[in-house]
Amino acid sequence: MRIAVSGSIATDHLMTFPGRFADQFVADQLHTVSLSFLVDGLDVRRGGVGPNICFGMGQLGARPILVGAAGSDFAEYRAWLDRHGVDTDSVRISEVLHTARFICTTDTDHNQIGSFYTGAMSEARLIELHSVAERVGGLDLVHIGADDPEAMMRHTEECRTRGIPFAADYSQQLARMGGEEIRALTEGAAYLFSNEYEVALIESKTGWSSEQVLEKVGTQVTTLGARGVRIVRSGQPTIEVGCPEEEAKVDPTGVGDAFRAGFLSGLAWGVSLERSAQIGCMLATLVIETVGTQEYELSRGHFIERFTKAYGADAAAEVQSFLP
Repeated sequence: MRIAVSGSIATDHLMTFPGRFADQFVADQLHTVSLSFLVDGLDVRRGGVGPNICFGMGQLGARPILVGAAGSDFAEYRAWLDRHGVDTDSVRISEVLHTARFICTTDTDHNQIGSFYTGAMSEARLIELHSVAERVGGLDLVHIGADDPEAMMRHTEECRTRGIPFAADYSQQLARMGGEEIRALTEGAAYLFSNEYEVALIESKTGWSSEQVLEKVGTQVTTLGARGVRIVRSGQPTIEVGCPEEEAKVDPTGVGDAFRAGFLSGLAWGVSLERSAQIGCMLATLVIETVGTQEYELSRGHFIERFTKAYGADAAAEVQSFLP
């Protein structure tokens, strides 16, 4: 099963300030702030919804196709993804803009000052999925993740026009979207991914009831945090899958992307929705135990050992045959 994953491509530049931002502000001068913080550390991490999901799928051997836009500074990041089983040949490289990046400084009270530069991400709207499909011999599913909003709309409409099944997953972009945009991105989706809060926001903004949402999509996948995931289909029994026991809770960043990577890999392998959700929850657990969204290592033996403990020997035996 050939799965393309569209989404933002970005790097995170994370800095730490060994003081308190609050101590630097003068109450009667807030209208003319001019501050510079001498920071102690800089951590540059690979990120973006598209690469995070694709990295996980690549680790599982699912060979995903990354669709997105980056700048000429993407070469090192591309080599990393290529080395970890991701097809990056459909990434558009901007001639004038840098790869998107998030720049954030955190103080000792865990307050943050950050900026997000969209950069080349804005050119994702110029990518034609038809060209991607022609290059790889057809697409069985396109996962449309958070990206340039116009790109998300265009990819969704092209999927409908060309009859390509798609998964709607607007996540971070949901807050800025209105009801009309959300309805346009949702209707006809084979899968709808969201968390519990986003489900309520979708229903509130669109005016749809939970039953009406199910009428618009094939399968609704809702992540429940530490409680796992719930899968609902119209007229079918609800599927609920719990999370494996964590060895440590180190960094929650990228956990949702990891779940999607595991779930989509399960779809690519042709296993059941329940098994796909279990794979997603297992991968998400490995990510929460690691600092960074793409810094975990997937050892076949360790994965199966943890999977067996969480979901049983029969489930592990089925998954084991697909792992690289």
